[in-house]
Amino acid sequence: VSVLKGPREEIVYVPCIYRNTGRKKPDFLATVDVSPKSPHYCQVIHRLPMPNLGDELHHSGWNTCSSCFGDATKKRNRLILPSFISSRIYVVDVGTDLRAPRLFKVVNSEDVFWKCNLGYPHTSHCLGSGEIMISTLGDPAGNGKGGFILLDGETFEIKGNWEKGDKIPPMGYDFWYQPRHNVLISTEWGIPKCLGYGFDPNDLKKGRYGRCINVWDWTTHTYVQAIDVGEDAAPLEIRFLHNPAAAEGYVGCTISSAIHRFYKTEQGDWAAEKVIQVPSKKVEGWLLPDMPGFITDILISLDDRFLYFSNWLHGDIRQYDISDTRKPKLVGQVFVGGSITKGGPVTVCRDEELQSQPDPFFIKGKKVPGGPQMIQLSLDGKRLYVTTSLYSAWDRQFYPDLIKDGSVMLQLDVDTEQGGLTVNESFLVDFGKEPDGPCLAHEIRYPGGDCTSDIWV
Repeated sequence: VSVLKGPREEIVYVPCIYRNTGRKKPDFLATVDVSPKSPHYCQVIHRLPMPNLGDELHHSGWNTCSSCFGDATKKRNRLILPSFISSRIYVVDVGTDLRAPRLFKVVNSEDVFWKCNLGYPHTSHCLGSGEIMISTLGDPAGNGKGGFILLDGETFEIKGNWEKGDKIPPMGYDFWYQPRHNVLISTEWGIPKCLGYGFDPNDLKKGRYGRCINVWDWTTHTYVQAIDVGEDAAPLEIRFLHNPAAAEGYVGCTISSAIHRFYKTEQGDWAAEKVIQVPSKKVEGWLLPDMPGFITDILISLDDRFLYFSNWLHGDIRQYDISDTRKPKLVGQVFVGGSITKGGPVTVCRDEELQSQPDPFFIKGKKVPGGPQMIQLSLDGKRLYVTTSLYSAWDRQFYPDLIKDGSVMLQLDVDTEQGGLTVNESFLVDFGKEPDGPCLAHEIRYPGGDCTSDIWV
C-alpha cells in the first residue's frame, strides 16, 4: 500500500494513432505534461513517431516488474509497444530521457509470425522471470487464436510461445496472472479478420466474438478451463484485485455490457458470476434498435476499494464501491460524450436508467467527440484520466467526428471518501490540434507503473 503514497504523476505516455484517419502519418508515442505546476500543463511536450505507417499502436507495458524493484540490476526503462494491426513490437527507451522517449528496438512482424505463428498482439506484461509476455488475438492470417509471445527481457528477441500443449483458446485479447494462485486468465474479443474492418452486426450469433474467459495453469503454461460469460459477450479487460492474496477480480464484457466477478472456488477451479449489468437503451437512428453501454475499459483502485469502467457508447464513466466484491455499489457517474446526447442523430425511445438524454459534453469551448474509453487512475486514487478512442476502424464507424476532430484526454476528480466523480474543467489535452493533424489517443501509462500495468506477487 506504500504505492498509494507514491509521487504524483507529472507526465504520461499516450500512443496516438493515424491509421484510418486518411492522414498518411506514422503513429507516435506522445509525452503529455499533467503537472498543474508546469507551464506546459495539458500539452504534448514530445512526440516519438514510429518508423512505419499503419501500425495501430494500442497498449503498452514495461520491461521489468514492480516486483523486481528490490533488484538493483533491474530498471524500468523500456516501454513495450505492440502494434495491433502490423504485429510489429516496438521497444522504447524511456530511461535515457523520461520526457523525450527514443526508439530502442523494432521486433519485426515476420518474427512474430514465423517464430510464434501468432499475430495481432495486444497486452504486454513483464514477468518475475525477467521475460516479457504479450497476448495475441489471432494467427498471422487473421483467424482467432489466443496465444502468447515471449520476449527476452534484456535483448527483446522473441523466445517463442509461452503456451504449451495442444489446447489453445479460439480467441485472445487481455490477460492477468497471479502466481500465488498458480493462474493466468485471458479474455476474448473476437476474430481479427472480422472485427478488424469494423463492427458488423451480421458477425453476431456466428461464433466470431468472444464468450469465455480462459484459465491457464501458471506453472505448466497449459490451458485448463473455459468459463462461459455469454454468447457474443466479448470479455475484454480483466483485472485481479491488487492484493496478491486475493483470488478474485473482474472482467468487463463489452457487447453484453456486463461486469463479471471471477473467483477461485473451494474445489480449486475458477468460476464467474455477473455482478453488474448496464441495461441497453431502445433507440432510433442507430446501427441496431438496442444500444449497449459498451464497457471497454475497467480498472481497480490500488487499495481495491473502487472499480471504474467506461461505457463508450452511452458516454458515461462509473465508479463502484467494491468493499463487498459480490455486490458492487454505484457511487459515482459522469457523462462525457457518447452516442445518445441531445440534438444528435440518435433518439432514445426507452431507457431504464435516465429520465432524459444527456447534454452534449463541452470543455473549454470544445464539443468532445466520441465517448469515454481508456482510463487510468492516479496512485492515490484521486484523479482519473480518460481518452476517447477505441480502435481506429471502430472510431471511424461509430464516431466519424473523432476522425475529423481528433480525440481528447480528460481528467476527473474522484471523491475517495464517499465516492463521486466530477470533471476537472481546467484539464483538456486536445489531440485535434496535433501538428500532423487530428489523431486518435489511446492508452495512458505513467513512468514507473500504474494500477493497470503492475501485478504484485
